[in-house]
Amino acid sequence: MVGLVLVSHSAGLAAEAAALVRGIAGESTPVAAAGGTDDGRLGTSLDLIEAALRAADQGDGVVIIPDLGSSVLTARLVEEPGRVVVADVPFVEGAIAAAVAAGTGMPLDGVLAAAEESRAFRKL
Repeated sequence: MVGLVLVSHSAGLAAEAAALVRGIAGESTPVAAAGGTDDGRLGTSLDLIEAALRAADQGDGVVIIPDLGSSVLTARLVEEPGRVVVADVPFVEGAIAAAVAAGTGMPLDGVLAAAEESRAFRKL
């Protein structure tokens, strides 16, 4: 199954988004949170992202969904085409769409495409 890594400037936001994703897509969803800095402040951490990658990777690839700014830049440091990709998608909607697609057994490119479709989701 394709794994997901949610990267946020906030550890709490990343953890809660991961909990929401698991609640909707199922507890077996390989999703890991990488939020904040190593010392618990707001920011991003390459070490936390790499640890989350190891936790989420089940061998079928990983989609990283960053929130904004430096989380995108930091996530791009670990990109590996065909194995680890960064999705330019809304944080929550993209994570849920990707997780549901991953849960159906879609390959990495399909999970990424499902996440990217979330850019067009309307609420009203």
